[in-house]
Amino acid sequence: MPIRRLLTQGDFFGERNVTEATDNRTQPLVPFLKWAGGKRWLTSEYGRVFPATFKNYYEPFLGGAAVYFFLDPPSAVLSDINSELVATYISIRDDWKSVFRFLKEHQRNHDQKYYYRVRDARLMSPHSRAARFLYLNRTCWNGLYRVNLRGQFNVPIGTKQAVILNTDDFEELSKKLRNVVLRACDFEGAIDSASEGDFIFADPPYTAKHNHNGFLKYNHRIFSWADQLRLRDALRRAHDRGCLFALTNAKHRSIADLYKGFPQKTLRRFSVISGEAHGRGRTEELLIRNYST
Repeated sequence: MPIRRLLTQGDFFGERNVTEATDNRTQPLVPFLKWAGGKRWLTSEYGRVFPATFKNYYEPFLGGAAVYFFLDPPSAVLSDINSELVATYISIRDDWKSVFRFLKEHQRNHDQKYYYRVRDARLMSPHSRAARFLYLNRTCWNGLYRVNLRGQFNVPIGTKQAVILNTDDFEELSKKLRNVVLRACDFEGAIDSASEGDFIFADPPYTAKHNHNGFLKYNHRIFSWADQLRLRDALRRAHDRGCLFALTNAKHRSIADLYKGFPQKTLRRFSVISGEAHGRGRTEELLIRNYST
């Protein structure tokens, strides 16, 4: 576990004169969800962009929680507006064996007809719903989460056949989540609850494919410009309280201007989310922080 200390005001501006934190962590857990915009690439290629020390960890756009599992902090507040996503984490934390039992049943029965029957099912128990969420995530097209106007999941079946993965370790996941606060809520309330010395990692919905055009028009459908402004204001308030924050977002002039005055770094990665080969390739995203490493 990393050695952590409360950061001083000087730490926010790269004025630390301390030895690098000792890190005796074992290999971090692999996220159990495939999530559009997931940050596994960030932790594997840019692991040093995170602060070495902090108090509590906040992640208000939870998704697959790749950064949380990578940092493995002793205390965390993980939240998301997607209540079904948060409920899945809670079910794994509270009774992973029941979730896994349902998941094994999905593995035994998986085929096209079964997929659509489960997709349209209305399940009652929290553990069966969590297993359904996992099953659909692993077998739907590209691991996308999308609902129609009635709130019904409507992603078609994909090509993946594996429901249970060799990286699954639900018992260890349950242990890791025991000291975590899990909340289904809007990002603003979660960020506003962070205190001095806490670290916030914010990864709002966006697409890096709109680096040069169409960002605002596209983003209005998944995370409006008003939401971007609310996020910027919430992070500024957190900065004023003495929190550390790191934000990933689209590499677009409008975003860069929004966070003018904070250090900004271009991150390059290989994009694989597109269903077409020509839509894949190297792409750029923006990392914005109020500290230096």
